[in-house]
Amino acid sequence: MTIAFSRKYAAGLMAGGLLAAPFVLASPAQASEAEEAQLDKIEAQLNAQGLRISEQERKLAEQRALIESQGLEIRALREQREQILSDIRGGHGVAAPEAGASAPVQLAARQAPPANGAALPTGPVGEAPPSPARRLEEDVAAIPPGMGVLTPNKALIIEPTIEYTRSSANRLVFRGVEIIPGVQLGVIDANDADRDTLVGTLTARYGLGDRFEIEGRIPYVYRHDRVTTLAQRDESITRTTTLEAQDLGDIEFSARYQISRGLPGKPIFVANARVKPPTGKSPYDVNYDEFGVATSLATGSGFWATEVGVTMLYPTDPAVIFGGISYLYHIPRDINKVIGEVMVGRVDPGDSIGANIGFGLALNPRFSVSFGYSHNFIFATESQYGETIQKSNTLQVGALQMGLSYRLTERLTLTNSFEFGVTSDAPDMRVVFRLPYRF
Repeated sequence: MTIAFSRKYAAGLMAGGLLAAPFVLASPAQASEAEEAQLDKIEAQLNAQGLRISEQERKLAEQRALIESQGLEIRALREQREQILSDIRGGHGVAAPEAGASAPVQLAARQAPPANGAALPTGPVGEAPPSPARRLEEDVAAIPPGMGVLTPNKALIIEPTIEYTRSSANRLVFRGVEIIPGVQLGVIDANDADRDTLVGTLTARYGLGDRFEIEGRIPYVYRHDRVTTLAQRDESITRTTTLEAQDLGDIEFSARYQISRGLPGKPIFVANARVKPPTGKSPYDVNYDEFGVATSLATGSGFWATEVGVTMLYPTDPAVIFGGISYLYHIPRDINKVIGEVMVGRVDPGDSIGANIGFGLALNPRFSVSFGYSHNFIFATESQYGETIQKSNTLQVGALQMGLSYRLTERLTLTNSFEFGVTSDAPDMRVVFRLPYRF
C-alpha cells in the first residue's frame, strides 16, 4: 500500500514537472521583452526631454536677442538724449530722425494699439512735436537781444536792425520868490526838448563751439533834436533850435559763454562781456557857440566802455523765464578843451548797474511773445570845469519791454520789440526791428 502511494506520488511529481517545464524555459524570453520595453520607454522620455531642452534653448536665444535689441535701443536713446542736451547747450535744434531709424521704429512698434481697437495709422499724422532745443529757441526768440540761446557751433548769423527812439523832456525853472501860491516875482525859463534817434545796425554772430559765441555790431546813427526855450524877463522870448546829425556810432564787440550745462529742470547761466570803443562823434567834438551851446549833435559817447554781466534762462513749460544783471564801466579821460569860456578838464562818466527780468512764450512753432522789465541805475558824472569839480544827478532808467517774433523760414526770423519808459529819466519809447538770418 505504501509502495503504491509512493509510486503514485512520484508519477504525479513527474507529470507536474513535465507540465511546468515550458514555463521555466519561457521566463528568460519574457524578461528580455520587458527590458526592451523599459528601454524604449526611457528612450522616449529622453527624446521628449531633449525636445523640451531644445525649446528652452530657443526661447533663451530669443530672450538674448531681445535683450541685445533693447540694449541697442537704450544706447540709441542715450545718444539721442546727449545730442539733445548738446543742442540745448549750443542753442540749435535737433535734426529729425530718418524714416528708417531702427530704435524709433521698434519703440513705435511696441506701443499698444488704441483702446477702442482702431488700427494705428500707417503714415505720419500732423507735424512732429519740436525737440527741446527747438522749443527753447522758439520760446526765447522774442526776448531782448543778448538774452537768448547761443549761436550753434560754426553757424553765422547776420542780423540787420533798425531802432527808433523817442525822447521828450519838459523843464520849468523859476528864479525869484513866490509871495502867495500862484503869484510869483522873478524870471521863468521853460524848455521843451523833443529828440528822435534812428539807428541802423549790422550785427554778426558766430558760434565757436556749443557754449561760446562772439559778436560784432556796427551802428549808423541819425539824430534830430528840436529844443524850444521860453525865457520870461521884461518880455517873453521864445527860441526854437533844430539840430540834425548822422554819422557812424560806437561799434561794439562782445562775447558770451554758457556756464551751466543746461540739464533738464536746471537753469542755464550765460556770462557775457562787451567792449565799446569811442568810434562815434564825441559830444566834446561837436561845434559850440560863444555861449557854450552845442550847434551840432554827437553820435557816440566819446568814452571807452566795458560791460560784464550774467544772464539766466529757466525753461518751465510752456514758458521760459529770463533775467540778468550787468555792470557798465566808463573809462574817464582828459578832455582839455575850452568850450565857451570854460576849460573842460577830466571827465568821469557815470557807470551803471542794470537788471532785467521777464518771460518768453512760444504760442506756436512760428510765433512767440515776451514780456519783461529792465532798470538801470546810472551813477553821477564828475566833470572838471576850470578848478572846480561838478557832479550831475544820478539817473533811474526803467522801461517795460514787449517782444514779438515770427519765424518766416527755417533760417530767417522777424523780431519786433518795444520799450516804454516808466521813469522820468527813461526815453518815452523805443522800437526795434530785427531780421536775423542764419547761414
